[in-house]
Amino acid sequence: MANSLLTIDMITRKSLAILENELELTRNVNRQYDDSFAVTGAKIGSTLRIRLPDRALVTDGAALQVQDDNEQYTTLTVGSQKHIGVSFTTAEMAMSLDDFGDRVLKPRISQLAASIDADVANAFKDIYQSVGTPGTTPATSQVLLQGQQKLNEAAAEKTPRYATVNPAANAGLVEGLKGLFSPSDVISRQFKSGLISTDVLGYSEIGMSQSIKTFTTGTRTGSHTVTSTVSTQGSTTLAITGTGTQTILRGDVFTVAGVYAVNPQTRESTGSLQQFVATADATASGGAYTVSVSPAMYTASNALATIDAFPVASAVVTFMGSASTVYPQNLIYHKNAITFATADLLLPQGVDMASRQQANGISLRIVRQYDINNDRMPCRIDVLYGYSTIRPQQAVRLWG
Repeated sequence: MANSLLTIDMITRKSLAILENELELTRNVNRQYDDSFAVTGAKIGSTLRIRLPDRALVTDGAALQVQDDNEQYTTLTVGSQKHIGVSFTTAEMAMSLDDFGDRVLKPRISQLAASIDADVANAFKDIYQSVGTPGTTPATSQVLLQGQQKLNEAAAEKTPRYATVNPAANAGLVEGLKGLFSPSDVISRQFKSGLISTDVLGYSEIGMSQSIKTFTTGTRTGSHTVTSTVSTQGSTTLAITGTGTQTILRGDVFTVAGVYAVNPQTRESTGSLQQFVATADATASGGAYTVSVSPAMYTASNALATIDAFPVASAVVTFMGSASTVYPQNLIYHKNAITFATADLLLPQGVDMASRQQANGISLRIVRQYDINNDRMPCRIDVLYGYSTIRPQQAVRLWG
């Protein structure tokens, strides 16, 4: 019986399945597919609008107190198009689909997946909640439970929650957790795979990824204080006084003495200092910085409360980690903290082969064409995507 050639649609579906399976961090975030781009094809720079949860104040008494709608939106830019080149012949297309996937597709697509994961791992720059000891590889259940504490204090949904860590943290945690009282099947999986795996300490999955990023802190050395008292609800800038010409970099995390986080539902202090993240680089001029920060500063009288009191002049500012030092940024997150969205790329006509497939929030395109100049059949596999940390309060940085 003659061999049947694989079709381009079969190859594209297999490529998509391999890509989804090879993704580690991105596999466990919120993914949405926007089919509004399917007719004409999307381009880099297209944007999506995403609705954020509404928040309101609970009031006492029988009298109705109607509140304005606090519904908020954010945008996600579909700003990254990644592709990888692959070449396959008609003879290779006569293989079984699994053989073709293992020999031709998987070696290339795994690199594409790692590159996408590395992009999404940059979400740490938007996340202000942090646990762990900078400079110390996580190796105990305590750091994982502290991550759960942060999510609980931020009223994140209980499930699904994930952690994605780098190889060093994975090795430290597997070793550190081996003596815990755990079901035998969990310990068996850890021993056999060298990974912590699923359903441990409240996490649906604790995964390992080589794509976890490192962060180099700013040159901010010496003491820092708040320059002037904040008094405006929703402020996203903070004046800080330091010494000399120094930098605070986007992603630097700090606390302000006397400013505590609040539970977003009860608006009562959690007893933990609110952590802020710099959302843009700032360079001191004469020792003075104006730093853009997240979260926005709302006190408990506001429906969007994030802090129990505004920062006051001369309050001490304490940074996470030492100045000018590199630290791994492992991630703990609820699925809805980060959104990853793909869109349909243009499906060209007049080529040898072209196919576009979508599954589970990911759209992937394959195009093959004959190169008459070099007598070759080059093929490209493309994904157009964007990501956004739309609910940073539902994520935590685990410093290494």
